[in-house]
Amino acid sequence: MTDWKDAFTGWGLSWDGWINNRRGEWWLLAQLALITCHLLPAWPKPEFFGISWPLAAQLTGLIILAIGLGLAVQGFLTLGPSLSPLPDPKPGAVLITTGVYASCRHPLYRAVLVCSLGVVIALASLFHLLLFLALVSVLTGKARREERALLRMLPSYADYMKTTAAIVAHCPGLDWRRLEAS
Repeated sequence: MTDWKDAFTGWGLSWDGWINNRRGEWWLLAQLALITCHLLPAWPKPEFFGISWPLAAQLTGLIILAIGLGLAVQGFLTLGPSLSPLPDPKPGAVLITTGVYASCRHPLYRAVLVCSLGVVIALASLFHLLLFLALVSVLTGKARREERALLRMLPSYADYMKTTAAIVAHCPGLDWRRLEAS
């Protein structure tokens, strides 16, 4: 399957890029650091506040995490050879507006946030809630940089931006279509 081989090549990662943030490597680094921190234990645990976190809430969080993973798989499969972990698109990338990209311009970022929210609910951790909020900030910044690059590379992206939610439809801070229209 040559499409998959193409998906994991041509990303343009280099030591120079990691040092000078040429293609948005620092956004990727921040994203990966925050995702990795989700593996840390809950702090403080609900018991610290005298709360026994219900099993139903824990299971709900795990289900939300699984949904997020499913959304990520859909995003990866739909994006195919245009896949890049960096906010600057790969040279020759094409605009994908089908599948999960029909309702969201950044479904992989949405998937990461859904996964993070699932962890927050499963663990009832203030630390993980802060990680979730930090991810919102980082992924919003990364998406905005990505969109500036996509507009330079693909003029048709402007029309797509007008009709399709950024990360989460109608959610302030995660869907900036109204700001773009003004």
